[in-house]
Amino acid sequence: MAKNILMVIAPENFRDEELNHPREEFLAKGADITIASTQKGVAAGMLGHKENVDNTLEDVAGKTFDAVVIVGGRGSPTHLWDNALLHDIVRRHLELGKLVCSICLSGAVLAKAGILKGVDATVWKEEDSLKVFSECGAHFIDKPVVVSGNIITGRGPFAAREFGQTIISELVN
Repeated sequence: MAKNILMVIAPENFRDEELNHPREEFLAKGADITIASTQKGVAAGMLGHKENVDNTLEDVAGKTFDAVVIVGGRGSPTHLWDNALLHDIVRRHLELGKLVCSICLSGAVLAKAGILKGVDATVWKEEDSLKVFSECGAHFIDKPVVVSGNIITGRGPFAAREFGQTIISELVN
């Protein structure tokens, strides 16, 4: 049975590998992937990748996926960290027992959604993201990928492939 995965990217400055490497892992296992952002159109990655986005967060808010994967990059703090609809999507999927995943700076989305209080997780190590983790009660773990129940977090672009493989492994189990 094919798994249905939502990948959320910022409309600009998402991290290319954090979209592409996990997506390659998902497609290799036959997953169906939906890409969404805060707006439709062409989203630009930090390293030059262009991604056509056909779905806004509003378009996917009422749908249920086996996993929600939030891609990081410099655009995440501006476009995703404080997005109330994305917070709702994340909380609803966790309540439904689905996987909720983030990589790099987007770990702060999960923290701000209120689902990392007392939870082991990782995030890109920089002042603002670590401050959000601290303020929201997340337990920062300095590892490439951290699995805490149905929450999977990855530290950054160098961990993107392992992050994708871990998500697939958890979906299969």
